[in-house]
Amino acid sequence: MPRAHVAPFSALLVALLIGVVLINPAASQTSSAPTPKPGGVLNMMLREDLSQGFAIHETSTISVVWPAMPCFNNLVLFDPLKKTESVETIIGELAEKWSWQDNFRNLVFFLRKNVKWHDGQPFTSKDVKFTFDMLREAPDIAAKLRINPRKDWYANIEAVEAADPYTAVFRLKKPQPSLVLMLASGYTPIYAAHVPPATYRTTCVGTGPFKVKEWVRGSHVEYLRNDSYWNPELPYLDRLVIRWWRDPASRSAAFEAGQLDIGTFNPIPIPDVARLTTGGKIVAETKGYSNSAWVATVEFNQRREIFKKREVRQALMHAIDRQFISDTIFFGRAHPSIGAVHTSNSIFFTKEVQDYPFDVKKAAAMLDAAGYPVKGGSRFKLSLVSAGWFEENVKMGQYVKQAFEDLDITVDLSVPDRATSLKRIYTDYDYDVAISNNSGSIELIPSTTQYYTTDGIVKGAAFRNATGYSNPKLDEIVTRMAVETDEPKRIALAKDFDRFASIEAPILPMVDLEPVTIVRSDVRNHSTTADFMGEGWAEIWLDR
Repeated sequence: MPRAHVAPFSALLVALLIGVVLINPAASQTSSAPTPKPGGVLNMMLREDLSQGFAIHETSTISVVWPAMPCFNNLVLFDPLKKTESVETIIGELAEKWSWQDNFRNLVFFLRKNVKWHDGQPFTSKDVKFTFDMLREAPDIAAKLRINPRKDWYANIEAVEAADPYTAVFRLKKPQPSLVLMLASGYTPIYAAHVPPATYRTTCVGTGPFKVKEWVRGSHVEYLRNDSYWNPELPYLDRLVIRWWRDPASRSAAFEAGQLDIGTFNPIPIPDVARLTTGGKIVAETKGYSNSAWVATVEFNQRREIFKKREVRQALMHAIDRQFISDTIFFGRAHPSIGAVHTSNSIFFTKEVQDYPFDVKKAAAMLDAAGYPVKGGSRFKLSLVSAGWFEENVKMGQYVKQAFEDLDITVDLSVPDRATSLKRIYTDYDYDVAISNNSGSIELIPSTTQYYTTDGIVKGAAFRNATGYSNPKLDEIVTRMAVETDEPKRIALAKDFDRFASIEAPILPMVDLEPVTIVRSDVRNHSTTADFMGEGWAEIWLDR
């Protein structure tokens, strides 16, 4: 997922051109904040095991990013003290400072010294060059990824140079000011040049605040404090244990019994939230998701002749009561989506898009006009795959099936487990209509646009353009937006993208989710970032 990601460029260019100095997160605490206590063990839960081990660069799914990031560092990251993530809130991590040169064609990073990999080897610019040469599949790179879902993110990089041990230079084919935003996301950690990439499928050699002690498949991953971390004040915890917990009801019991300290993204049944938080020992926190804006989607496979017709896609959108989904399935912790851009996006969101209000009669009339009247009791038959990684998807699948059947469409519903859902939707394209989820950042490229653009079609890469939709006009809008440095023009292009995507309707964003974190009240410094699930958790401490 995951996952993160433009704010106004015009006010930022001077700062970016001269470089941005690292802010020490530990030194940024206000004087009135309580003094962190070192030590202790944090028990966290996630729904799914590490599907690709710790190999973040070989996965599109946040189920790997969230539990693997404590091992890693990025070159840059988003300031944890800022509420949103944008160009102006980027600070250094492995890079102490950076600068743009030659009108956004060269990006120079000045790296932190005295950083060690978990095996004791020194971190240098060779590791930066190795990582990004591997990601962009440079002709002379020997290291290969089993799957490279974000290769197109780095297509504009012409070369990466290790100018000296602590200076790395990215040379671009054309200006791309948004590149630094991608480098700050949780999907761009630095790999060690002396470690084969396949190693990360089973363990992790990083520079991050925690070192892997063990990974027991299907059970947990345990991290130990990295005593050689480049920031000697961090991390505060001695150990971090992430447990996989499939059954939502048993998660509630585990919180009550003190077996779990924190769970992210609606970890317990929503009706249990009020009961568990009544006594004050457990709290529900909605912060920490502003730049990981989640949405539930209906996606139409345009490899099927029937869904190549835009009018059919639009008709089926009118058949879904999104307010019902928000109120009944998500118990009010969601609201109907408006367009392709999440309503929480303070920069690019617009209401000026094609809307599809719930109207069964209109949907039926549109299907008639599109050439699909009722014949023999049915208009047509479709296979509906509802991805089974969230409990709510099971209910949405049942609802959407009924909604389509109300239009005299024959529906074959399946709700596969996570692995099968990923394979059917994103590898085999074995569906007619799919219910899925995605997470978009404030910066639309590529976190949102990749679900609509032609270069987002990557067979086997999860959470991309699985519908097969391709339109040169939309691609051109996104291409122009990627290189535009003028703030108002870029916002205008983003709104053009949203309007175009909403009319074409390859995907129906049904509801924007409002996730909640369940956490014990003595866990401190959590939910402080705009996407805290994608960070290293170095600053969390226990007030015990």
